[in-house]
Amino acid sequence: MDADTLTGLLENVARKFPDRRALSVSGKFDLTHARLNDLIERAASRLVSAAGIKPGDVVALTFPNTVEFVIMFLAVIRARATAAPLNAAYTAEEFEFYLSDSDSKLLLTAKEGNAPAQEAASKLNISHITATLVDAGSDLALSVSDSDSVVDSATELVNSPDDAALFLHTSGTTSRPKGVPLTQLNLVSSVKNIKSVYKLTETDSTVIVLPLFHVHGLLAGLLSSLGAGAAVTLPAVGRFSVTTFWPDMKKYNATWYTAVPTIHQIILDRHASHPEPEYPKLRFIRSCSASLAPVILSRLEEAFGAPVLEAYAMTEATHLMSSNPLPEEGPHKPGSVGKPVGQEMAILNEKGEIQEPNNKGEVCIRGPNVTKGYKNNPEANKAGFEFGWFHTGDIGYFDSDGYLSLVGRIKELINRGGEKISPIEVDAVLLTHPDVSQGVAFGVPDEKYGEEINCAVIPREGTTVTEEDIKTFCKKNLAAFKVPKRVFITDNLPKTASGKIQRRIVAQHFLEKP
Repeated sequence: MDADTLTGLLENVARKFPDRRALSVSGKFDLTHARLNDLIERAASRLVSAAGIKPGDVVALTFPNTVEFVIMFLAVIRARATAAPLNAAYTAEEFEFYLSDSDSKLLLTAKEGNAPAQEAASKLNISHITATLVDAGSDLALSVSDSDSVVDSATELVNSPDDAALFLHTSGTTSRPKGVPLTQLNLVSSVKNIKSVYKLTETDSTVIVLPLFHVHGLLAGLLSSLGAGAAVTLPAVGRFSVTTFWPDMKKYNATWYTAVPTIHQIILDRHASHPEPEYPKLRFIRSCSASLAPVILSRLEEAFGAPVLEAYAMTEATHLMSSNPLPEEGPHKPGSVGKPVGQEMAILNEKGEIQEPNNKGEVCIRGPNVTKGYKNNPEANKAGFEFGWFHTGDIGYFDSDGYLSLVGRIKELINRGGEKISPIEVDAVLLTHPDVSQGVAFGVPDEKYGEEINCAVIPREGTTVTEEDIKTFCKKNLAAFKVPKRVFITDNLPKTASGKIQRRIVAQHFLEKP
């Protein structure tokens, strides 16, 4: 099978490391790489022979983080179909949009099903099949009867680098979510990039923290590990649990983990209130999907004795774009998202001219991991691929060492009377306050200045903080025009399913308050 495909890479791994642990369900069972590959091959054949899936068909999957999801996701791709993972928490209306927008031909769920997803699928005349794996020795059971006993029908299919393997949607922070098709070549390129920068090998092990319907958990946590011959553990409850996280990390000899800043903060809070007797020796901790404040990076390193490597990624790049290196490869710089990995990256001005170091502009990329374009969206493609580069929508700059720093999203920069304020900078200051657990700054409409800056903070457990406390602290650490005009003290911040804080949603949430 072609080496420029994810399926080809995983088959090579199964041949090279047949007896090494590939996938565990915590406290239940383990699968080797050879066994996992066998289950994928058999499930792919069932999809072809019994479910009638053809190359190019889109198959939607909505599962918790379970072994069934992993097998069926990879089986769909092996069958030359396109996998479209969806958040199990969507409403029926949301499922209807995503199923319709992706042109899904089949819905796959766990045995217990998903009522809103099934309601939407029924409305759109999309078939529904469940998948169950009882234990490591069983065959994966699909709720469909074979019309004939063709058990090896997938072996005739040869995967191509150009196969559309994965269909995701952007998070829609500034507009309606855009459909992003990603090919086998996109997937394998990204997996190789992630393996390379973190030196992942068959001796590594991780526990999945993030939802697998999101590109961060799927590519960085799961697929890159499997592609390296390494091991992955899924929490028993099918999602992140702070109470079982460290016990799982220790039991399965984890060497690293990747998460969003919000999860890192939850893990730190747990460490402060319920410290473990001892922590595993980790090679590194990875942070991505949102800006990690330098103070949080420092606390993580101090608490868990491992380098914290911040990275930069997005769906259209099949996740990874840049990362801070491992200590033996160079310094990791707090506040920076590191150096480009496996692709070209440039800072462009509005005319498409490449900028020199320390000059700000839009971060643009091109490479084999980058999507060829949004689905059925010529307007977004024209804007997104101008000058022969993919435009990320992020403002940033390279320092003299080639490390990238992000200033903020073009559409999230706060324009206060002509002064452009980066909310990331204000976030970083808020999080240095000793009594603040989480904090986020955002822009709000203002009659005098056009936009004004507000913020919301969650106090640390057992502490009390007031709006005036925060303002006084900001005045000592920020220029006067960057000090939030209003501070919301709260115990909860609205987040996306992957744990990312979206400023637009936070702003809407608090602007509705009297």
